[in-house]
Parts: sequence; structure tokens; C-alpha cells
Amino acid sequence: MDTMKSARKNETGEVGSDLSEQIKAATKDNHVRAENTQLMLSYQNGEITLVQYKVLLCSLYEIYRALEDELDRNASHPAVAPIYFPQELARVESLERDLEHFFGSEWRKRVIVPAATLRYGQRLRQIGRENPELLVAHAYTRYLGDLSGGQVLGKITQKSLGLSSKEGLSFFHFPGVSSPNRFKQLYRSRMNSIELTEKEKAAVLEEAVQAFELNIQVFDDLQKMLSVATETADQHKDRSPAAALPSSPIVQFTVGLCVALATIGVGMYAL
Repeated sequence: MDTMKSARKNETGEVGSDLSEQIKAATKDNHVRAENTQLMLSYQNGEITLVQYKVLLCSLYEIYRALEDELDRNASHPAVAPIYFPQELARVESLERDLEHFFGSEWRKRVIVPAATLRYGQRLRQIGRENPELLVAHAYTRYLGDLSGGQVLGKITQKSLGLSSKEGLSFFHFPGVSSPNRFKQLYRSRMNSIELTEKEKAAVLEEAVQAFELNIQVFDDLQKMLSVATETADQHKDRSPAAALPSSPIVQFTVGLCVALATIGVGMYAL
């Protein structure tokens, strides 16, 4: 109920009836928290590393694969059809190109995702089966976020990693969208036209909050995984030669990731 109350007023204190406005109001605090996770702060400070970006891509792939599978399956649902734009928005193929660029042709065998990512994907598949109208909340928060902040993050990524071309950055580019601002206006208009009961609308608002919370959990798990991996690699460097692992940084970091998986309960999946 608190979510519904916070969503009813816009910045001037007036009641907002548009679903897009209500989602923005309901998730305002969660949005701020997501932006202040350690991983996102690294981005904002232009300090993103290649390892951070790689593991982020892995999680994004798992999330978007679940989201787009369910959007495709529910494309004719009355709540999904108005905001179904696969040609303009779909991210799975873009993420596959990025993952192949960084991991090679057998990238599916090397994808590592934390438990929070798996929970996010499971939630998307659950509501796709049971309450497809709730997909609206996830599609809105993900895609419009990609079209807004994602464009800035793409430039930061390219600069931070010293990438000389667009290879490895496909996720941030939307060739089917000529004007992100105009498209976002169209998307909001379509979303606001969806007919929902008051109960359904309240559920969508709650799901939007949950979408941000799931994202925060993913960011936090990724950072924990990377921290444990780095610490483990450093510990092996300090051991005596007889007990040390092979000196290759790649081998050391891979071992570190395996320890991280066990430490914080994450999963390694051949997708």
C-alpha cells in the first residue's frame, strides 16, 4: 500500500494517473539506491574494469534472455502487446555478440552469474507464466533505463576500457531507434494506454519496486564475487613457490572466481 500511496502524487503534490508517472514515483528511492551500489559508482566515476564489465554482461544476458523469452511468449497478451517492440529493443543478440567478442566462440561455457541473477531470471519466468501483466514493470525499468542512462554508460565503458571501436559495446546501441527521446515518449504513451484494474496496477507498481531490488541484489552479488576473486588471487600470489598456483593472471583470477562462487553461493552455468 505504501508503494501505491507514494505513486499517486507527482513532484507538485498532484495525483498522477499515468502508469509511467506512478512507476517513476514509486521507484524513486530504489533508483537512487541502485545508482549508489559500488558497481554503479565505479561506472559513474569512470573506473569500470574489463573484468567488471565482463561479469556484468554475463548477468545482463541471463536477465534479458528470461525477459525476452517471456515477452515473446506473451506478445499477444493485452498488457504486453502495446509495449512489445522486439525489433527496436531486444538485447539478447547484442549481448551474445559482446560475449563472443570478449570470451570467444565458446563463450556459453564460460559465463558466470551470481545467485541474484538466477533469482531475477526465475522471477521473470514465473510472472511470465502466472501474471504476464507484471512483465510491464520489468520491461519499462530495463529498456527505458537502457535508452537513457545506458547511452552514457556505453561512452564511459568505451573510454574506461580504452576500446578503439564499437566491438564489445553492442548492448548499448539500438540501431532500430533513431531518436531515443521520441521512442521513450511513444513507449510511455503505449504503456499508459494499457487497461488495468486498480488491483493489477498496484501489483505492477509493487513489481517495479521489486525489479529495482533485484537489480541492486545483482550488482551487490557481482561486486562480492569480484572482491572475493581478487582477494583469493592475491593470497595465492603470496604463497611459497611450491604451494603456488600457475603464475598466469588468467588462471589465478579463474581460481578466484571459483572460490567466490562457493563463498557467496553463486552458480556457473553453460547457458
